[in-house]
Amino acid sequence: MSQESSFRAGDWVVVRSKEEILETLDRDGRLDGLPFMPQMFQYCGTRLQVFKSAHKTCDTIDDSGKFYKSRKMKDAVHLDGIRCDGLAYGGCEAACLLYWKHAWLRRANSLGSDAGRDKPKRSVEIQAVRSEQDVYDGTKAKGKGSDAAPVYVCQATEVPAATQPLPWWEPWQYLKDFASGNVGLGRMFQGFAYMGYQSLVNAGIGLGRPLRFLYDGFQQLRGGAPYPRRIGKIPAGTKTPTVNLNLAPGDLVRVKSYCEILETLDQGNRNRGLYFDAEMVPYCGRVFRVLKRVRKIVNEKTGVLQELKTPCIVLEGVVCQSRYSECRLFCPRSIYAYWREIWLERVLVEGDPSQRRHEPTAAPVRATSARSATVGKTL
Repeated sequence: MSQESSFRAGDWVVVRSKEEILETLDRDGRLDGLPFMPQMFQYCGTRLQVFKSAHKTCDTIDDSGKFYKSRKMKDAVHLDGIRCDGLAYGGCEAACLLYWKHAWLRRANSLGSDAGRDKPKRSVEIQAVRSEQDVYDGTKAKGKGSDAAPVYVCQATEVPAATQPLPWWEPWQYLKDFASGNVGLGRMFQGFAYMGYQSLVNAGIGLGRPLRFLYDGFQQLRGGAPYPRRIGKIPAGTKTPTVNLNLAPGDLVRVKSYCEILETLDQGNRNRGLYFDAEMVPYCGRVFRVLKRVRKIVNEKTGVLQELKTPCIVLEGVVCQSRYSECRLFCPRSIYAYWREIWLERVLVEGDPSQRRHEPTAAPVRATSARSATVGKTL
């Protein structure tokens, strides 16, 4: 087994040189179907820490399969804090965590004289990528008319090509979750316990309401999150409310309570088309700092850059942790949650001169408490 076949969460690695990486890529700038993206070149020679093994990932493109919402990937990791800057993709602001194939990395304790011994294998493709420019050229789909909107090609759009379907019942994935350091035993126990409880709630035997009540009571005693799958209060077909708080990067906000947020959701759990996911419930009632406003993202299904009708808010450190995600438990992808401003409220800091910009530019439709909405990738 080579050094690079056993990267675990917490390991330190060095990104290989540009020349070494280019030798692993086929003529489309990919390795095992996964594109090497232009902004990744800036990390060549950099010492970084493995965040998690990317042996599996969630499927955000094909949502037709009931039991196949995960995909398995070969020889890849996520590096801590290394996200896409979107510059090569029309300014996409999704900030996805990047995938790194093992062949693009070496262990940080490998000396320069040893690096040549574990040099990555050249791609099996006869015509390999020749230069960094070839990688840039691969960011757009070929054969589109000059008047058509660009169709971007990135790691997120190519997940199906770089992976295989992974049913939730395959046991090896959970063994690898633990062996790779992605998930500890306590977290695994909690995840499996929740999924078992969720099955009883949805069993259709009349126990849903009392089981949710017991769940909430137990969580309240231990200071945990309430039952995370409830239905929005606004009738179907009714327009959902909105608020503009003029939030800017660095502002402190408190996420409203789950009950308050439910008052702003329709029965599809959406506000202005954006879905409030169960993964967001543990963040309710907590204080965070605004990371940025998101106005445009690449649609992973089409590759087209789309403007959001209503900008969303991304909060520092607030990502999907795949605690309650059906058929994709313990996914390491850590997608940022998108929040509507009506799900948030400002935390005013006494003496902060920046508070003068904190007046909302649009009044709420009515006195509701929810201020924000998260979409994952839903528009």
